[in-house]
Amino acid sequence: MIKGILSITGKPGLFKLLSRGRNALIVENIATKRRTPTYPHEKVISLADITMYTEHGDEPLPEILDKVYTRAEGKAIDMKSFAGDEAVREYFAEIIPDFDRDRVYTTDIRKLFSWYNQLVAAGITEFKEEEPAEEQTDAVGGDAEAVKE
Repeated sequence: MIKGILSITGKPGLFKLLSRGRNALIVENIATKRRTPTYPHEKVISLADITMYTEHGDEPLPEILDKVYTRAEGKAIDMKSFAGDEAVREYFAEIIPDFDRDRVYTTDIRKLFSWYNQLVAAGITEFKEEEPAEEQTDAVGGDAEAVKE
């Protein structure tokens, strides 16, 4: 699950949220394990809150990362193997065929692949939040004692 994984503008890498202070968040770089504070003036966003444009609406990043993981068979994506921007877009089109080609830039796709590689290298492979099991209710839908003859 990537709900606690953050991207901080101006700081390289991805960070894990450890705790909240009075005027700062305490985060840990997932690659180096170095802990640092981040302050209110810094732009911080959870990867779980990011979406990408598709032709049928927005698709949440955790779902996209799950599809990338399936397509890459759990391995890191070799960014140097792409000949150019068009090759990156073609590879992404194999994963998300209906992505909005006008609003999703190649730099967005490269950033996505970079984040994916960082997450896999850190051993984070569960991207979607597990859905809680639904509680089973009585077929009647009420309390047995409440039924009077």
